[in-house]
Amino acid sequence: MSNFGATILDADGLRLTKDEKAFFRDADPFGFILFARNIDTPDQVYGLCSEFRDAVGRDAIITIDQEGGRVQRMRGPTWTEWLPPLDFVQAAGDDAERAMYLRYRHIAHELKALSIDSNCAPMVDLVVKETHDFLRNRCYGTSPGDIAALGRAAAQGHLDGGVLPVVKHMPGHGRTDLDSHYDLPRVDVSLDTLRETDFAPFRSLKDLPMGMTAHVVYEAVDEAPATLSEDTMALIRSDIGFDGLIMTDDIGMKALKGAPDQIARRALDAGCDVVLHCNAPLSDRIASANAAGQMTEAAQTRAEAALAARQTPDDIDIAELNAELEALLSGADKSVGHG
Repeated sequence: MSNFGATILDADGLRLTKDEKAFFRDADPFGFILFARNIDTPDQVYGLCSEFRDAVGRDAIITIDQEGGRVQRMRGPTWTEWLPPLDFVQAAGDDAERAMYLRYRHIAHELKALSIDSNCAPMVDLVVKETHDFLRNRCYGTSPGDIAALGRAAAQGHLDGGVLPVVKHMPGHGRTDLDSHYDLPRVDVSLDTLRETDFAPFRSLKDLPMGMTAHVVYEAVDEAPATLSEDTMALIRSDIGFDGLIMTDDIGMKALKGAPDQIARRALDAGCDVVLHCNAPLSDRIASANAAGQMTEAAQTRAEAALAARQTPDDIDIAELNAELEALLSGADKSVGHG
């Protein structure tokens, strides 16, 4: 069997169009990603996931951004509404690790019921005074050690629920005062400082099956953003020690300049395993998929290892889980919501 296409792609609506089905069949992307525009009812989401997999003829991974708070594609009342992660951690206090496990075990339960088997979390970026508002309350805290522990709890909640976590944004997006959806952030602190702080949570989670890059320039390493930087990607592999599958953040974000096919090729040449391209015209996604081609042998090995990490969810009583979480958050704002 040939290697997977080196892309993760999206769809425009609630069902695949004829053109999308043909494109996915030809491109054979490693996986797919869902957005709010793809979400209506449980039956509809399950059906769309089936269409994705039918298009490529295999059990392709399907991921989503379901962090909770502002970044959650599946919303109430059908699905659980959550406090932003930083507010949630603060509400949980000394029980934050257990609460984070329960939160993401619940999220995994909701995802798996729809046949979504990956989530772009945990996000272990460090909060500092410069952290941009687009990111701040999506983070877990200001201490690298605490962030690592909370990230581990979140990741384990996913894994126990049969959902692959994607740790992000490697090697650290927190020390930026710009939103990479619109601008290219730059970090000008020393490499020693980065190793002790921003990189540390990623090093602690280096065994996770998948990670996502940051569209951020680390001036102590390279003048190119991490996604397109061979030096920064080498640092992620060697210094941080991450050997899982590395996907780019969306290459359609304005932090990256150039045609999508050129960006896709540069990202893979820099050392990324797979290109995420979404929220773009079909013609642009076709161009980036053609430029990306098939995964390298090394990327294919990592992809197969990630897929093998998918497990049957452990047996839980979701009502008991929610009761425990409610007890831990008894002093929290009622907007946390469960069940």
